[in-house]
Amino acid sequence: MGRFLLKRFLLIVPVFFGITILVYLLATLAPGNAVDILMADPYSTLADMERKRVELGLELPVYVQYWNWLVQLLQGNLGNSFRTYLPVWSMIGIRIVPTLVLTVSATVLTLIISIPLGTLAAYRPYSPGDYFSTGISFVGVSTPNFFIALVLIYVFAVKLRILPMGGMFDTGSAGHNPGALVRHIIMPAVVLSIQQIGAFTRHMRSSVLEVLGEDYIRTAKSKGLSNFMVVLKHGMRNAMIPIVTLLGVNIPFLIGGAVVTEQIFGWPGLGSLMVQSILMRDYPVIMGITVVLSIAVLIGNIVVDVVYGLLDPRIRYN
Repeated sequence: MGRFLLKRFLLIVPVFFGITILVYLLATLAPGNAVDILMADPYSTLADMERKRVELGLELPVYVQYWNWLVQLLQGNLGNSFRTYLPVWSMIGIRIVPTLVLTVSATVLTLIISIPLGTLAAYRPYSPGDYFSTGISFVGVSTPNFFIALVLIYVFAVKLRILPMGGMFDTGSAGHNPGALVRHIIMPAVVLSIQQIGAFTRHMRSSVLEVLGEDYIRTAKSKGLSNFMVVLKHGMRNAMIPIVTLLGVNIPFLIGGAVVTEQIFGWPGLGSLMVQSILMRDYPVIMGITVVLSIAVLIGNIVVDVVYGLLDPRIRYN
């Protein structure tokens, strides 16, 4: 296990640097730059703009800019925002907790709904329950997040007025009330989990069906165990391996969906900060968020590989 983890960690180093290079190039190739946007003032002179460009280091070639940023990163410094002049670490630290709260809530909701739905569909294939779960899966996978968000806002916030339209807490509240947080997170978490529920339910159904055809399942049934106990005790553990794989693969898609969801609901997370930074060409913040998300995705995939061995003792890492 130790050698396996060492190899994986050594492998993610070039992948990480490749991601940062690609994102930095794409950010700098976008039309406009931070100076053009920050100094969009009719009274700004060319001399003022050139002085600002030198101050931010934007007069240097792109590869020199990247190298300067990389040197700071290796020293544990992500620099300061072009827009707010605040340290990037502090800006990310404020925004990362709301994003984690939202994504973890959506993931838990996804697993709570999709695992029982997929298992019950496989337990009685081609039954009304199977058709019901399959229908939910197709609707969930094919419906865009922004459309679901707009429908939920119209129904529950505009018409019924039982849920807040956006934000993380009530406006003007003296403190952070947990009850208010629960009411505010319901719609964003549901929107973020809808497509995941559809995908996870389909994978869970096919995985359980495959496991139910194994020899050890027939042996367990021959010992007199009920079908339900066989599925619950013997089938679920091995059937979870594809679900764990899907969790690892869906980390970047979950974060990508959070960008749209946070914008629609005004959720103060990394997604909305990333959109603001891209619009303002705030390169240090863009790269800082890229670093955090890249590390999360790469470490998450290693954790998934370790969980394989915990779920299935037949998997070895030699």
